[in-house]
Amino acid sequence: MWKHYFGPAAQIVSIDIRPECHEFADEQVAVRIGDQSDAVFLGALIDEFGAPDIVLDDGSHQMDHVNATFDYLYPRLQRDALYLVEDTHTAYWPAYGGGLGKPGTFIERMKALIDEMHADNPNHRAMAEEDIQGSAVSRMTRALHFYDSMVVIEKGAFLTKQARSIPYIEGQTIW
Repeated sequence: MWKHYFGPAAQIVSIDIRPECHEFADEQVAVRIGDQSDAVFLGALIDEFGAPDIVLDDGSHQMDHVNATFDYLYPRLQRDALYLVEDTHTAYWPAYGGGLGKPGTFIERMKALIDEMHADNPNHRAMAEEDIQGSAVSRMTRALHFYDSMVVIEKGAFLTKQARSIPYIEGQTIW
């Protein structure tokens, strides 16, 4: 499916913990066996193939694995890259380290990223009641998209954030 979608020039690297997945390897699909949360393993993949342009995490769905993989790979992605995490509904399942509103789940982390992405707005400090702190991740993130059971993070630089104000005239109707 991915070969068809991305075309014949795409190099697809698949990782799994099951050795039988080697049978899916071919000239365009490299299969490597290892743990998605192992930084040494992930580093070896980057050494072998270079930094990815797209990551699609459809791995264990365990919150500690998803977070460890993101922590290692996201900063190392190409400048304009996509990072997708599938099956994010598991962030609500205790068996996967999740729970509604549970700190440390990937969903809660991405919800916090929304706030962090707004921290550098020039008008923020003058207008907000509470101070929001940006993070290294928020400063390298251009956009964040939520879908049913999926989060898509767009990595990329953007121009300096500018103060944007909407003039309001008393009595004006705004739709």
